[in-house]
Amino acid sequence: MKTLTTPVERLEAIPGFAHPIEYATVSDDEGGQLRIAYRDIGPQSGPVVVMLHGEPTWSFLYRHVVTPVVEAGYRVILPDLVGFGASDKPTEIKDHSYARHVEWIRSLLLDHLGLTNIALLGQDWGGLIGLRVVAADLDKFRAIIVANTGLPTGDFGMPEVWLEFRDAVRTAPSLDISRLVQSGTISRLSPDVIAAYDAPFPNEQFKAGPRAMPSLVPTRPDDPASELNRQAWATLSESSVPTLVAFSDSDPITGAMGPIFKAAFLGAAGRDHPVIKDAGHFLQEDQGAELGTVVAQFLASAMP
Repeated sequence: MKTLTTPVERLEAIPGFAHPIEYATVSDDEGGQLRIAYRDIGPQSGPVVVMLHGEPTWSFLYRHVVTPVVEAGYRVILPDLVGFGASDKPTEIKDHSYARHVEWIRSLLLDHLGLTNIALLGQDWGGLIGLRVVAADLDKFRAIIVANTGLPTGDFGMPEVWLEFRDAVRTAPSLDISRLVQSGTISRLSPDVIAAYDAPFPNEQFKAGPRAMPSLVPTRPDDPASELNRQAWATLSESSVPTLVAFSDSDPITGAMGPIFKAAFLGAAGRDHPVIKDAGHFLQEDQGAELGTVVAQFLASAMP
């Protein structure tokens, strides 16, 4: 598998996100190795919260969410998905698969870091990947927060706005990463933030990951990932792991999934689930501090 590595100097001086980059080495599933980048923030002895980003962002997305969670005494792990952020970037779209991304994150969290008693916060692909990891190793997790995400099986249609997004990513001769992020927020991104979202991708060769991900979402019942996602639904629906559904009020992509998670997940029953107001798909950008506060309050009762 051929990979590229973003020059580290492009990512070390990002305003408001100066946390040291650490790396784990995992199998690339083809006999080689990949480096996954992550940030390890907060007290090492604290309970662990893993925050997973999605498409086409990177861990920078959580910079405002981290502060209230760390101040509450939690250790936060912020991975960059393979193909994003400071992680290695396979250069071919075909190198990316749903199963590989699940295994890469599982290997980072459970093999390299050896984490247990984990709380997962997943948004966008962070939920699609993270919920699969949770379902496969349920005993390692003590809490789940789902935020503007899903776990599609292909048994139901996707929103038209998402289909348009998928097609645009497939066909764009030049993929404008920061513009995609801006289209998923209500607030106007500053020039520094726009530059930060573009920073991991010096040119089009680095963008196979962002180009690949939309087409990996299961949209047919016989998709390669569909049955494993159904199994994850079954496992998580019967699990008593405390679950918080923290969706925003203005996400046309995953908004309909909020009530489904609340109704389907046993661990979500009887809880007061917040709606993050004045926030789009990337609620971490629009209301990151509020999301962080909500997460910290939930974890105080879910994993004291």
